[in-house]
Amino acid sequence: MPSHIMLSYQWDDQALVKKIFDRLREDGLPVWMDIEGGVTGNINDAMAAGVEEAAVICPFMTPAYQASRSCKKELNYADSREVITAGLLWVDFRNLEKDERFEMCVSSLEEEIMYNAGHLLAVEEPRAEEVDQPEPSKPHLKRKPGRGFLHALSKLYIQDAGEQVVDPTGDTRNTVELNEKPGERCYWEEIKANGAKYYRNVVTNRYLGFDAVTNQVHSEASPSVSEEWLMLVDQTDQSHQRAVIIKNKHLGKFLAVQDGGFTGLTLYNEDCKWFLV
Repeated sequence: MPSHIMLSYQWDDQALVKKIFDRLREDGLPVWMDIEGGVTGNINDAMAAGVEEAAVICPFMTPAYQASRSCKKELNYADSREVITAGLLWVDFRNLEKDERFEMCVSSLEEEIMYNAGHLLAVEEPRAEEVDQPEPSKPHLKRKPGRGFLHALSKLYIQDAGEQVVDPTGDTRNTVELNEKPGERCYWEEIKANGAKYYRNVVTNRYLGFDAVTNQVHSEASPSVSEEWLMLVDQTDQSHQRAVIIKNKHLGKFLAVQDGGFTGLTLYNEDCKWFLV
């Protein structure tokens, strides 16, 4: 059974990766790094074992990494073994002049790892702090039931209200609303679709959709093209949080919030920014 998180990197970034390794291990995650006991004996056999025993691989993508034959070999082998390398959102570890930015990036990385592979990992309690330097204990990392979407500007969560309405075609839909506080109905299970994702509410088991006529969000019992979404990293964001853009694949519209309500926009602006929580 897969047992660890493998950190795959090009040696120019060894200092940063080692710092991340230490933090992940401190927080109770089983993590593998070549210079931390990962490589013994034949290097090729050791690297292969690192991939084979990995639940997920975190590649630290840089131009040097992409140009490295060894790094490409690791990813190609991981792909052949169907180890999780794709589907995770990338986390920007560049320009980390301040410690709090590093902390936010590591937290984002841990959230993505736990969401995608937490059920495959044996997560330990965070390591105890020194007695003479008491600090609040860190919470035990847990896998959340689904994706939570917090609008960056309004600070409102996407929630399935659970109230059924009948549309003009006679189909039954649930209303989806924006809520000030997170709750169970704010979590959406991410399911693979055709080059996109479905988001199924963990409570109602209904799929997040968008109506082009009313320009509103709803949920339906069965998925169709109107329930296919693309979730992309918001590369304009400088907050080092997990900022994303949610785009309806069928309509090509970005999910946004304006004047306290949902809307679909054809062009991106700040109203389209969401944080994963």
